[in-house]
Amino acid sequence: MTMQRWQGIEKVVVVGLGITGLSVVKHLMRLPIALQVKVIDTRSTPPGHDELPSEVELHSGSWRTDWLLDADLVVTNPGIALATPEIQQVLTAGIPVVGDIELFAWHVNKPVIAITGSNGKSTVTDLTGVVAKASGLAVGVGGNIGVPALDLLELDADLYVLELSSFQLETTSSLELVAGAFLNLSEDHMDRYQGMADYRQAKLRIFDHAQACIVNADDRETYPAATENLVTFSIETSADACVSQFDGCEYLTWLGERILPLEQLSLVGRHNVANALVVIALLAKAGVDFKAGLPAMKSYQGLTHRCQVVADNQGIKWVNDSKATNVASTLAALSGLTLAGKLYLLVGGNGKGADFSELAPVLANLNLQLCCFGADGDKFMALHPSAKRFDTMQEIITWAKPQLSEGDMVLLSPACASFDQFDNFMARGDAFAELAKQFA
Repeated sequence: MTMQRWQGIEKVVVVGLGITGLSVVKHLMRLPIALQVKVIDTRSTPPGHDELPSEVELHSGSWRTDWLLDADLVVTNPGIALATPEIQQVLTAGIPVVGDIELFAWHVNKPVIAITGSNGKSTVTDLTGVVAKASGLAVGVGGNIGVPALDLLELDADLYVLELSSFQLETTSSLELVAGAFLNLSEDHMDRYQGMADYRQAKLRIFDHAQACIVNADDRETYPAATENLVTFSIETSADACVSQFDGCEYLTWLGERILPLEQLSLVGRHNVANALVVIALLAKAGVDFKAGLPAMKSYQGLTHRCQVVADNQGIKWVNDSKATNVASTLAALSGLTLAGKLYLLVGGNGKGADFSELAPVLANLNLQLCCFGADGDKFMALHPSAKRFDTMQEIITWAKPQLSEGDMVLLSPACASFDQFDNFMARGDAFAELAKQFA
C-alpha cells in the first residue's frame, strides 16, 4: 500500500454519492490514517445516503463551495464534468481533483488490465475476466461495469480487469497497466465534450502508463501518438491478433498461431469476433495462459442487455440490446442481420446530442418498422418511411403485438441513454424483457 500519496492530506470531500461515491467513502474509512471525510451531492436524497458512516457529514440538494475550497483533496464522481463551475473553482485554487480509479491506482499492488472504447468494452472486460478465471487465476472484474474498482481491492486477486469510461480516465493520471486496450472511437457524449478530438484525448489517457497498448488496426483513432509498445488487432487485415484462413476455415490467431476456429464461438456477430481477439491480446500481454481458458471463451454467450434474446415464441425473437446507448452500438447490432420476417426496431431516449443520420442507409436495407420513443424519439422520425412515434416502450409493444408473425424480430437497440425514463440502461433492458415475456 502506497501511503506516501496521503502525506499532507487530512480533509477529503467526495462529490457525488451513489454506488461509486459510497465505495470511495468506505475505502477512505478503511485507510490506516485519520481523514476528515465529507460528501456533497446536489440531489436532495442521494442514493446510498442511508449507508454512510455516522462520522461522515453529508450535504445534499446543492453545492458547498466552502467545503470544496477547504479540502486537501476532492474525489469526484465520473458523472460530474470537470467543466462544472464548482469543480473549476477547486482546480483554480490548486486543490487536486481525482476520481475513484486514481485512488485505486494509489493502492493496487497486483497486475491490472484496462479496457476503454466507445463500444464493446463491457463485453471485452467481462470475457477477459471469464477466460482469466478459467485459466486458474483469482480475478477482480469491475470499474465502469459491475463492482466499483475500490471494492475490488478487498478481494485477494491475482489480476484486476477494469472497464474504464472516458469520464473515469479524465481524473486518472497514475494507473499502471500490464495491458490496456482502446477498442474503437465513435461519436458519444457530445453533450460533455467540445468535440471528437476532446473525447478521443480522454480515452487515450488509458495508455499513459501501459506496458502494452492494444489498438484497433481497423480504427486509427485508437492509436496514441507514441508508437512503442503497440499491439494490434483486426477483423479486416493482418495484425498481431486477427482472423486468418486455414484449410478454408476462419480462425482467431495470435502472432500467426491458430487459436480457435470462429465457428466454435457462441458469441454472435462480427463485432464479437473483434472482442474475442482483444481478450486474447490482453491476456497474452499480461502473461496469462489464456489457452487454458479457451473452453470458457467458446461457451461465453455475452452480457445481459447486449444483443440478448429474452424471448423466442412462435418464431418471433425478442432481443434486448439496451446497452446500445449510442449510434455505433446500434449499427453493430444491425450489422449482418438477416431475417425471414420484419424487424421492429425500438429507438430513442436521451440522445446526448448525437447525430443519428448515420443509421439511415443501414435502415434503408431492412424490412423494417421503426418505433421511436422517449425524449429524443422525434430525432429518428426522418430516418425511415416506416417511422412511428410513441411515448413509451409499453405503448410500442401493445401496438406491435397483433401484427407480429413468425420470422419477425422485436429489437430494443435504442442508440440513446436511458435517463429520460429509466434509472439506467439495465432498468430499461429489464423493463423490455418483462414486456417481452408478458406479450410473447
